[in-house]
Amino acid sequence: MITKECLNFLKQLSKNNNREWFDTHKETFKEHQLATKKVFESVKEGMLAHDLIETLKMFRIYRDVRFSKDKTPFKDFFSASMNRSGAALRGSYYLHLKPGESFLAVGFWDPNKEDLLRIRKEIEMDATDFHDFLEAPKFKSTWGDFSGESLKTAPKGFDKTHPDIALLRRKNYVFVKSLTDTDILHKDFVSDTIDAFNHARPFLNLMSDVLTTDLNGSSLI
Repeated sequence: MITKECLNFLKQLSKNNNREWFDTHKETFKEHQLATKKVFESVKEGMLAHDLIETLKMFRIYRDVRFSKDKTPFKDFFSASMNRSGAALRGSYYLHLKPGESFLAVGFWDPNKEDLLRIRKEIEMDATDFHDFLEAPKFKSTWGDFSGESLKTAPKGFDKTHPDIALLRRKNYVFVKSLTDTDILHKDFVSDTIDAFNHARPFLNLMSDVLTTDLNGSSLI
C-alpha cells in the first residue's frame, strides 16, 4: 500500500525542492521510492492476468531542467508507465502519484504524425467503434471522455463539417482518471487500479487494430 508517510514526504519535497534538503533526506526518499515501486509492480503482476505487459518503467525523480524555465531539480511525484507487449498490442498505462493531484491515464499521448493520420483516417471512414466504447457504461463511468488538447479547426485534408469533427480534431487520444489521496491510500488501490485499466483495454485493443492495419483491414505487421 501507499502510505501517508509517502505522501507527506512528497509534500515536503514540493516545499523544499532543492538539492540540500534532498541530500539530507535521501535515505527516506529511497525507502519511499522502493515501497512505491513494489506497489507499481503489484499492479503490473495483476495486469498480466488480463493483458500482455512488456515493461514497467518507474520514472526518475530528477527533472531535466535544460530547456525549462522551472529549475527546481526534483519531481514532487512518483510515476510509472507500463507498455504492452509485441508489435500487435499498442498503447500504454500510466500511474501518477502526487498529493492532491494523482491520476491514472491510458492511451496515446502525442502520437507520431503517421499514427495520428491513420487514427484520423479511421475515424473519417467510420467512427462507430469509437462511439461504442465511449458510450459503454463501465468505460464511461470509469474514464469519461478524452482528455487533452484539440485543434481549433479541422486537420489539414479533413472536412470541417464531418459529423465526427470533434474526434478528428484531437491531438491526443488519451483518457485520464483523477484520484484523491483517499483513493491512493485505500487498501484496494492496487485492485481498483487494475480494474480501471481493464475497463480501458477495449480502447487499446481498438487502437491496436487500427494502427496495425491499413484502411482495407490488411495487416501491416
